[in-house]
Amino acid sequence: MSQQEQPQPRLGPIEVATVETLSSDPPVPDLVLADVFLRQHGKQSTDQQQQPSTVRAFYASSKPERLYFSSTRQLHAAVVTCGGLCPGLNNVVRAITLTLHHEYHVQRVYGIQGGWHGFNDKEYPPMILTPESVDSVHHQGGSFLRTSRGGLDLDKVHTFLTKYQISLLFILGGDGTHRGAYKVHEHCRTTNLDVAVVGIPKTIDNDIDYIDRSFGFHTAVEAAQASIRTALVEAKCTVPNGIGVIKLMGREAGFLAAYAALGSGGDVDAVLVPEVPVVLEGPDGILPFLQRRVLEKGYAVCVVAEGAGQELLEAIQETEQGSGNKKLPPIAEYVRDEIIKFFDKVGSECRMKYVDPSYSVRSQPANAADSLYCIQLGTGAVYGAMAGYTGFSVGRVNNRIVYIPIPQLVATSPRFMNPHGEIWQQILSTTGQPSPLKKTQSEAES
Repeated sequence: MSQQEQPQPRLGPIEVATVETLSSDPPVPDLVLADVFLRQHGKQSTDQQQQPSTVRAFYASSKPERLYFSSTRQLHAAVVTCGGLCPGLNNVVRAITLTLHHEYHVQRVYGIQGGWHGFNDKEYPPMILTPESVDSVHHQGGSFLRTSRGGLDLDKVHTFLTKYQISLLFILGGDGTHRGAYKVHEHCRTTNLDVAVVGIPKTIDNDIDYIDRSFGFHTAVEAAQASIRTALVEAKCTVPNGIGVIKLMGREAGFLAAYAALGSGGDVDAVLVPEVPVVLEGPDGILPFLQRRVLEKGYAVCVVAEGAGQELLEAIQETEQGSGNKKLPPIAEYVRDEIIKFFDKVGSECRMKYVDPSYSVRSQPANAADSLYCIQLGTGAVYGAMAGYTGFSVGRVNNRIVYIPIPQLVATSPRFMNPHGEIWQQILSTTGQPSPLKKTQSEAES
C-alpha cells in the first residue's frame, strides 16, 4: 500500500502486539519484544495465569510520518506531575515542551501545578510553558510544577480539558497515577473528547514492570552513595565496634538498596530487602553475621530498605494520606535497636551510627544518564500522541523506547527484585551475608 493510499491516522488506544503482527498489511512500526526471557519475578494478572504464554511485543517509538493532529499550530497541550518526587521530573517536562514547540509549533503548552489538584484548584493556576520558561529547569531537583498525591476528579478534569481546549495530556507518575490516567483516557473516549492521554512512568523504587528502569533511578542510586560513605566513615572511625545502618526507600522492591550497595564497591556488609525474609538470630541470622564482621575488621555497614522485614513487626492498620499506601512499620529503626541489644546480650559494646537520607535521594537534579533518558521519554511521548495513540505509557524496554498500553503496564506492577536472580546473587557474593532462601530451598529439596 503506497503512502498516498494509507488511511488517515485515528485517535485510539495502542495494543500489545505479537510477532505475527510483523506480517500485517499495512506494515506496522518496529516492534520490540517484551518477553526476551521467562519473567518469574513479576506479579501475574489473572488473565496471564489463565492463558497460555505468548510472546508479546511493544511498538517502538519513532517520529510519525503522518500526524493525527494535523493543524498543530492550533493545538493546546498540558503536562502534569503527580505523586512523589523523583530526579528528572523537570527534564521530562522540559523535553515535552521543547518537542511540542520546536518540532510541531503548537500554539500553547500548559503546565498544571500541584498534581491532580491543579485541574480544579484556583490556588494552583496553570502555567504557560515555553522554551524560554523551561530553559534551565532541568538543573533543579523536584518538580517546578509542584506535585501532590491523590485528588483525581474526572468531572473537573473534563472541565479543564474543554475550557483550555486540550488535545494532548501528558501525565507523569507511578502505577497509581497511571491507573488514574487510564480513567481519564476512558472518560475522554466515552464523552467523545478528542484528547490523547499519555503516561510517563515515574518511581524512585524502580518497581514499574516491563521497563528496563525508571528515570531518576540511577541518580537516586548515586545520591545514596553519599549516605553509605557517611555511615562507613562514621563506623570505621568510631571505636569500639562502630556499626552504620542506612535506611533507603523501597516499599515493596529492594532495587534501590541493592544497587546502592553494589555501587558502593563493597563498602556494605549486609543488605536487607523486602523480597528476602529477614532472619535476625541463629546460624544464618544477620545479627551474629554483623558481629563476625565487626570482629574481623572493627566495624560493619548495613543497608535496610524501608519495606524489608515486615514479617518481624506488627502491621500498622493505617494508610498514608493522599496516596492510600499502607504505613510501614519502622524496620530500619527496629534493626538498629536489635543490633544494639544483641551486642549488649553477648557482652560486647556497639557504637551505632544511624543514617536516614530519606527524601534527599529523590530530590536531586538528574545526572547525565538520567537526563538523556528523560529527553528520550519526553520526545517519545510526544511522537506517540501526535501519531494518534492514546491510553499508553512510554518507557525503555530492551534498550528501545516503546509504547506500552497502560492496562498492560499496571497489571503486573509493582514488580519485585528476583531473590534468586542476578542482582541478589551479586549482593550475596559481594557481602558474604547468609541467605535464608538457600537454606529454605535445600530443606525443601531434602
